[in-house]
Amino acid sequence: MTANFTITARDGRSRARAGVLRTAHGEVTTPVFMPVGTRATVKALTPAELQEHGASIILGNTYHLYLQPGHELIARRGGLHRFMGWGGPILTDSGGFQVFSLVYGGIADEVKGRRPQHPERLRDMVRVTEEAVIFKSYLDGSRHVFTPERSIEVQHALGADVIVCFDELPPFRAGYDYTRESMERTHRWAARCLATHQQREGANLPNPGQLLFGIVHGGVFADLRQASAEQIGGMAFDGLCIGGSLGANKAQMYEVVDMTVPHLPDRLARHLLGVGDVDDLLEGVARGIDMFDCVSPTRLGRHGAALVRDRERGWKLNVDNAALREDDGPLQAGCGCYTCRHFSRAYIHHLFRARELLGIRLVSLHNVAFLLDLMAQTRASIAAGRFGELYAEWLGKPL
Repeated sequence: MTANFTITARDGRSRARAGVLRTAHGEVTTPVFMPVGTRATVKALTPAELQEHGASIILGNTYHLYLQPGHELIARRGGLHRFMGWGGPILTDSGGFQVFSLVYGGIADEVKGRRPQHPERLRDMVRVTEEAVIFKSYLDGSRHVFTPERSIEVQHALGADVIVCFDELPPFRAGYDYTRESMERTHRWAARCLATHQQREGANLPNPGQLLFGIVHGGVFADLRQASAEQIGGMAFDGLCIGGSLGANKAQMYEVVDMTVPHLPDRLARHLLGVGDVDDLLEGVARGIDMFDCVSPTRLGRHGAALVRDRERGWKLNVDNAALREDDGPLQAGCGCYTCRHFSRAYIHHLFRARELLGIRLVSLHNVAFLLDLMAQTRASIAAGRFGELYAEWLGKPL
């Protein structure tokens, strides 16, 4: 473990902090939002557009890239950075969440506290043992085995700057006993991931300077979260993620973060996995989170929802709304993104009504830029000692 993260400023009224994460492909200033490039692309956007609008790090998906086009092919092409034409830092997840969600469908709902639609598919599509997870590909039904060692080997081949331990994702309704059993298994897998990562010296890898992040589990149970934070936080990781079930709603997710962060070592960067709503970013920063990722900006863009500064409407504007037919204003007044500088709501409304692909690109670009700008404002406010003001301005309540 190296000293790769430095805290540069702290907020006096909350746990918010600003910092710098140093990686082999550059520095990342935190708090930071990472656009998600699931299959080696942030959907509909080019690397140049991402860089122009302030993206400093993006996320790739180990599970998807392992299945298609394959990590060996990417390694032969010089690694993920060269393959996708992105010169900045990249984080790859372990593939664990996708193994337990996309493979059999429904558990993503259960993780969020909803009853899955097809629970019987779990038994057919994925099986967990102490040694590994055996699953079927969603592409062709082929059988695959992921061990902690295999996940790290795949991520080594991809060459991301930050890689993540392989973990089990227990469903929200698993109960205390299974959540503890799953957490303890994840701890044992973390040790195996770490051992595999530490043996990389001398290997022919695209990026020998990779950082390894551990994942804290424990579901919604305070004692398990503390135990996991102390166990994973005491191992030789370069940073930490908060994963597993985060609860049934936003309030419970904030409780999970509150019961976890105080037990994490202060010196390491903290990543809250899969979170990207406007209010969740600010609430997470206030609770001491440094890094976030989410597919929502581009997913919303594909469905015609533009992010705007309107908490009463859930921070979203439906660009298909007939009321925008003759609206000459930008998606968000004062936004400096390419979309808002050049195009009106009326034009974007027309594109979606006409089912033109440019509409998806323009709204996706705006949404990503909107969150990147929010994080830039957040970093500046922490440095200037006014995070509480920014928090109140956006969320309409005191810190």
